[in-house]
Amino acid sequence: MSFTHEINTFSSKKKPFFFIISYDMTEYEITPLNTLPNNIQYTFNQDKHQTQISNKLAFEAIDFKVYEKQFQKIQNQIKEGNTYLLNLTSQTKRKSTLSLQELYKKSNSPNKLLYKNKFVAFSPEKFININNNTISTYPMKGTINADIKNARSLLLNDTKELAEHTMIVDLLRNDLSMVATNIKVPKFRYIEQLNTSNKNLLQTSSKIQGELKQNWQNNLGEIISTLLPAGSTTGTP
Repeated sequence: MSFTHEINTFSSKKKPFFFIISYDMTEYEITPLNTLPNNIQYTFNQDKHQTQISNKLAFEAIDFKVYEKQFQKIQNQIKEGNTYLLNLTSQTKRKSTLSLQELYKKSNSPNKLLYKNKFVAFSPEKFININNNTISTYPMKGTINADIKNARSLLLNDTKELAEHTMIVDLLRNDLSMVATNIKVPKFRYIEQLNTSNKNLLQTSSKIQGELKQNWQNNLGEIISTLLPAGSTTGTP
């Protein structure tokens, strides 16, 4: 049985469930919330945009030569026409005296997850939200230190940040159009403040929404599989 079929089954019955799926969609887990084990914990939409744990973690930065090689590879792929937007990320080692459970509890990130004894994840950005028949997504792109003089106007008037944000909004508009109709951008480049333990940040986001068909619950699995991987996280590989 595929993960799309299982999601459709739970969703059509309006039975709340937790699901997690690997990036390549080869591994997944789907569990009803009423049987969710204690070693899986999550919080969504927590009304705090801050974290207090960065001083509890020691980071081992990526070697510049390694990063430079990765960066050049992406530049070559763009020139060859294989992509026009990518998020370059790298695995980095971190050391902490805290357990995964303690890291999870200490974070005030609005969206966070503790998955068994394997990993914790934190994000200020929500992938999608469905309310009645309206599906929405909220891409974040564009960041500046809030303590810089005139930070808000500098961020909103920066040509590079505007171009990057416009590109990601266009990408997410296209993604939503694959599962919904009447795509709109009711809020474009609004600013949110994110507070960390050592700095305050301003971040630009947009709200994009569309209308799903009636009884979309019967096809939630297909909706999710179509939208994955999230363009605001990966770009367009």
